[in-house]
Amino acid sequence: MHEYSGAIHIHSTYSDGTGTIEQIAASANETGLDYFILTDHNTMRAREDGHEKWAGGTMVIVGYEVNDIENKNHYLVMGTDEMVGTYRMLHNGELGCNLSVQEYVSEIKKKGGVGFIAHPYEKRSHFPEHPAYPWNAWDCPGFDGIEIWNHMSEWVEGLNDTNKVQRFLHPLKSIIAPDKQSVNKWDELNKHRRVSAIGSVDAHAHKMSMLGFYNVEIFAYKILFKSIRTHVLLDYEIEKGNTEKFPEYKRDIIKALKKGSSFIVNSYHGDGKGFRFFADYKKDKYHTGDDIFLDSVTDKVMLNCFAPKESNVRLIKDGICIDESAGTGGVWTADGPGNYRVECWLWDKAWIFSNHIRIIKQ
Repeated sequence: MHEYSGAIHIHSTYSDGTGTIEQIAASANETGLDYFILTDHNTMRAREDGHEKWAGGTMVIVGYEVNDIENKNHYLVMGTDEMVGTYRMLHNGELGCNLSVQEYVSEIKKKGGVGFIAHPYEKRSHFPEHPAYPWNAWDCPGFDGIEIWNHMSEWVEGLNDTNKVQRFLHPLKSIIAPDKQSVNKWDELNKHRRVSAIGSVDAHAHKMSMLGFYNVEIFAYKILFKSIRTHVLLDYEIEKGNTEKFPEYKRDIIKALKKGSSFIVNSYHGDGKGFRFFADYKKDKYHTGDDIFLDSVTDKVMLNCFAPKESNVRLIKDGICIDESAGTGGVWTADGPGNYRVECWLWDKAWIFSNHIRIIKQ
């Protein structure tokens, strides 16, 4: 497998971000991103203006973030060449889609797009100008995945009068773990169908007043690109700079995200490259995002994990931790059908979260 590290959920000056595509791409190159996915609110103008391309050694992939007419149910969309519905200005100056959430999720899927629920259980109380946008349409079928870890949401939700100076000065140190409600919901959803997880930065490079200084950029793109990344696994090597194959590379990265052939890393705690969670069953090898169909419930499936450095490795089955040990990985015999994934922790800080390997009784 070939591994590619990227940042998802990025905003530019095409919506409410402060950086141009060129500036964002420069930061992506400096921090060694293989790709990033732009998701400006309710617009794909960046693609129309020719920004979806190689920028040095980084792939710029253009998607968008859509919301309903009440500015609720934010949905990250990728893999489609056009937007769905029509849009009108809301009272707060932002845009909203005229379709209901059920309609735009369905239409996006019909057009071959892939969608992830954004910040599903977001809570905010310290920035009235930046309210929370939780997802409230769980009865809506058809979404492909869920954003379980959002840097911006976690930073804001943990902010208080005691720690605000520290959090402004060190925006990476305060990021602890994916949202528990989102993780629990993700595990629950996978009992019924495949739902993949991504981690994101939700980068805007916001500029705020702090300690008497104005327009302090507290979330510079270059800083956030060192935090939550989503690594995808492909079965071939990408040739950097190959313009002809760019559409193929883009398609397969998005396909890997949809399938869950990926894992989430808080890169602030260390490079996650080299992490693997895979299974051996009857001479075949399976990776995160794969389904294993058992010929018999008594068949043995061997689960394997390799981590780039020593950590606390947890094996999770159907949302419950069934084994935990310190080391650089583990080998387990699967405990029957179920959805298995791995978490790597460094003390009390989450480091790596894999997607599931689903073992299914035929």
